Amino acid sequence: MSSAATIPDWNTSGIIPPIRPGEPGHSPERSPYRTSLVEIIDRFDSSPARLDILEGYLTFREGLHHAGLASGIQWLNGSFVENKEARAGVAPADIDVVTFAYLPGGKSQADIRSVNPNLFDHGHVKTTYRVDGYFQFLGKPSQERFVRQTSYWNSMWSHTRHNEWKGFLEVDLSPGDDADARSYLDGMRLIF
Repeated sequence: MSSAATIPDWNTSGIIPPIRPGEPGHSPERSPYRTSLVEIIDRFDSSPARLDILEGYLTFREGLHHAGLASGIQWLNGSFVENKEARAGVAPADIDVVTFAYLPGGKSQADIRSVNPNLFDHGHVKTTYRVDGYFQFLGKPSQERFVRQTSYWNSMWSHTRHNEWKGFLEVDLSPGDDADARSYLDGMRLIF
């Protein structure tokens, strides 16, 4: 499979540009770039370490789906979406994920957490799945805290630690292409 067209190539700094190259500053072709799980695996499957992170991420998603969170989006970022190997000489340790999810009808956050409380334990998720994971729940009347938190993620994720502008990715939370992504990942494991 060729590199995913929905994800711009890394720039010379080894990061995804915040606006698609060649587009004007006001273009909607900007971060977060909406893509698919298969395209993410295709783009970032360059080493066994990255495959392990992708494996953990897909397993984390399975847990979310099992708990009832299957509608919404996820933002993906961190050194995983950078060319960290070229930038720092080491592989990324995890993938940063913010899950923006709708609660299923009639369910509360407590109901969802009770299915698998470990999915909402930051330390457990980071250690077990190699996902630096955070949550925001959708579908409720907007409150200032929600707006501030979403603004926080966008502002934090649109810059590197060295204040370089950068882009990040967005995938659908629904399990629609998880099986294809898992199959593709399993095939890539045979190559490494």
